[in-house]
Amino acid sequence: MANTIALIAHDSQKENLANFVQKHAPVFSRYRLIATKQTGQIVQKATGFDVEILMTGSHGGDIQIAAEVVAGNVLAVFFLVDPAPLTPVVPGVETVLRSCQIHNTLLALNLKTSELILSGLAQLRSIHLVFNPVSGNGNADADLALIRELLEPHCSFTVHLTTPEQGANELAQEAIASGAHVVVASGGDGTVSAVADALIGTEITLGVIPRGTANAFCLALGIPTAITPIRSCCRVILDQYTRVVDAARCNDQPMILLAGIGFEAEMVERASRELKDQWGTLAYLMAGWQQLDEQEIFDVEAEIDGQTHHLQAGAITIANAAPPTSVLAQGIGEVIFDDGLLDVTVVTVDSKLQAIGSMIGAFGAALIKTPLEQPNFVHTRLKRLVVKTTPPQKLVIDGEVVGTTPVEVECIPNALTVLVPKPQDRKNGVEQ
Repeated sequence: MANTIALIAHDSQKENLANFVQKHAPVFSRYRLIATKQTGQIVQKATGFDVEILMTGSHGGDIQIAAEVVAGNVLAVFFLVDPAPLTPVVPGVETVLRSCQIHNTLLALNLKTSELILSGLAQLRSIHLVFNPVSGNGNADADLALIRELLEPHCSFTVHLTTPEQGANELAQEAIASGAHVVVASGGDGTVSAVADALIGTEITLGVIPRGTANAFCLALGIPTAITPIRSCCRVILDQYTRVVDAARCNDQPMILLAGIGFEAEMVERASRELKDQWGTLAYLMAGWQQLDEQEIFDVEAEIDGQTHHLQAGAITIANAAPPTSVLAQGIGEVIFDDGLLDVTVVTVDSKLQAIGSMIGAFGAALIKTPLEQPNFVHTRLKRLVVKTTPPQKLVIDGEVVGTTPVEVECIPNALTVLVPKPQDRKNGVEQ
């Protein structure tokens, strides 16, 4: 299908066309734009788009557009015509009109027709939203209404609500079967992980609108979580900038963030829904503080590349991706989520004071992305790992306690295509 939209307008309609393009910027941004000189300059100034400038209409710009139509390069022409021309012959219309008629190209001559054509173009991109209404402690109805307002005008938009009977993974599979181009997960990290599981190995893009407590996946990838996260993330989704990242399987379950054995699993289990509703992310800190008094060292048998290693630990973290706030994953100061490897950190502490000091050091190392100099932190990177413990330890995967050891984890390189902020937005720290 042709990917060019042509823009042309008579003098009295140039500002109207520029305003129209600005209003529908998310749709126009997907296409190559060409325009006659003055029209293109006005549109560029109004929108910031990169418009390919042709000749003026009086010097053959309309003929250039007609030639592009004849060549089969143009999907649609938006030619806003002066409704009350000074002369009976409307300049430029006949050439463009005839070329569009012959080559069956969409042509709009007024704003009403332009709106109808844009509505059709917007339907070409199919976005399915998997929305968890019980995530977080905000107003789910208001959140969903805002997402609809921001995304629905610019795409074919379908909403799937999770229920106790139908989870996020099943709904994501329905979206895939319906021909979705993008599946957006809106909820906590558990919702994101379940949707991602359905998309692993497909060419369908994952979008995220965080509404959970920790939102660790978004923090790890630089997806906005603060100030106006819904508006910011809808902007990211409409911008269509993507990044390919790894995923993993842990005991045959999907893992996009990390698996925690021992301390982290106990901490997550202590952070009840009531505690998270009351304290937000502080609930994990409070639960972790309580767990420090009770965590015991356990024996570990780790199988790496066919060799068995024996050690003792109080916590083991196996990370595919993790933000700096996931301090137990920061053995080297940074978790790399697109290197085809898992970041494994083993922690042993003798006292609560030592544990606090180690965690503070790990958080600082993560902030400046430097290796952690702590003798009780051991770190390695590998593709696959099998862990057995004595006694058995609880296991948490992507924020959900799912069982106990033993654990088998394997990285899946280049598994997911994720919508993320454009590099310049991340570099400038812009909350979109």
